[in-house]
Amino acid sequence: MTPAFIEAVLDGRLSEAEASLGVVLPGDWPDEHDAGHMRRWYQDMTEAGRLAQWRARAITRLADARMIGHAGFHGPPDDAGMIEVGYTVFPAHRRRGYAGEAVHALLAWAREQGVDHFIASVAPHNEPSLRLVRRLGFAEVGRHWDDEDGEELEFELVPE
Repeated sequence: MTPAFIEAVLDGRLSEAEASLGVVLPGDWPDEHDAGHMRRWYQDMTEAGRLAQWRARAITRLADARMIGHAGFHGPPDDAGMIEVGYTVFPAHRRRGYAGEAVHALLAWAREQGVDHFIASVAPHNEPSLRLVRRLGFAEVGRHWDDEDGEELEFELVPE
């Protein structure tokens, strides 16, 4: 996602946003939760350009260019070289392997940038995401409270 795309979406210029990325947007997106994230992504991308490459990417279905979710990192790698991955697949497209494919691609891209230490936070009741991070080799290392999302389990994937 680019700053121009995000700005167009937040301003309700959806046709312009679709044209800028070559995607078809869902009619009910963004909800207020995603709009809040998009405002932060936009700020990060425009005020701290180095963050832009680490922010959100649209997950699109190749067959019809429909945007079915988004995935990215919570920011650039920290001083220890660790980065947190995040993803959302819209409800109508869940349980088809899209999240796994997107996260696998994100991790591969980050490894090309020299990052090989990842974390993920997952709600304890989110069984599909719990299965995904475990299948990708993440190990549970703790838990924390997120003011927006509530309790989250912490997972870590370290280089072998």
